[in-house]
Amino acid sequence: MVDLTVVILTKNEEKNLRKCIESFCGIVKRFVIVDSFSTDGTEALCKQLDSELRANGSQLDFYQNKWMDYATQLNWGLTQTNITTEWSMRFDSDEELTEELVNEIEQKLPDVKEPVNGIILRRRVYFMGRWIKHGGRYPELLLRIFRTGKAMCEQKLMDEHMILSEGTTTTFQYDLIDNNQKDLEWWTAKHNWYSNREVLDHQMTLANQQVETLESGGQSSGQASMKRAVKNGGYYKLPKFWRAHIYFIYRYYIKLGFLDGPEGKIFHFLQAYWYRFLVDAKLYECEKKGITMKPQGDLKA
Repeated sequence: MVDLTVVILTKNEEKNLRKCIESFCGIVKRFVIVDSFSTDGTEALCKQLDSELRANGSQLDFYQNKWMDYATQLNWGLTQTNITTEWSMRFDSDEELTEELVNEIEQKLPDVKEPVNGIILRRRVYFMGRWIKHGGRYPELLLRIFRTGKAMCEQKLMDEHMILSEGTTTTFQYDLIDNNQKDLEWWTAKHNWYSNREVLDHQMTLANQQVETLESGGQSSGQASMKRAVKNGGYYKLPKFWRAHIYFIYRYYIKLGFLDGPEGKIFHFLQAYWYRFLVDAKLYECEKKGITMKPQGDLKA
């Protein structure tokens, strides 16, 4: 069993959580669930999963904490839940490990020596059951495993990344999977909520009210740093609304998103065009009315 604690944030994740936990195949010592007061069966499921895990020498500890934002909630989970394992891992409830990555973590992680303090993992995204291989979406390289106490989530409202406080990183070969089981109504509601956070995040960035940890040399994945620089220094320099057109054309045609079939067409249109256009529309509304977007609570969908 790997000396690893997996921290997962939840809010009404009854549909996703079991497959998430079971994908680890019993190799980790502890799961920490930080719940934002779910109203479905998430808490009851966690009690059942803990009972099952303890029979095999692992455990799942359930905590509840009021939602402020993702980074605050995750950092609370990393610092306030008595993590004593050598390694910690950030994981989402709609994610799962491939069998190959399970074996790789089990075999390689115990032998990783300092100064390597972070493990970058490759993520593949599924949408409506289809692996989205094109449109610049695969692989996503994310710092997800780190020595306990050596990384924190940067304090941003959107696209928050883990930042190492010291040491270097290495990249594992195999994939984790993002495969949410909820429907399209939930997906669009979530991205409408995201758009409000994105607007506030951009307004705070322009007002220098956020520390751009990645851009100031914070250690994460090189891909994350590059994307942040392109977004703030390139995308947001383009004219509103037109940039959504350009981004969709780039994703769907230049980066071959059309090869992902009908599911890919829906995904790339909604995620690269509709969502980015919605953000611009809300930015335009805020500028026209001279208002600042209000802080967002947790997702109500």
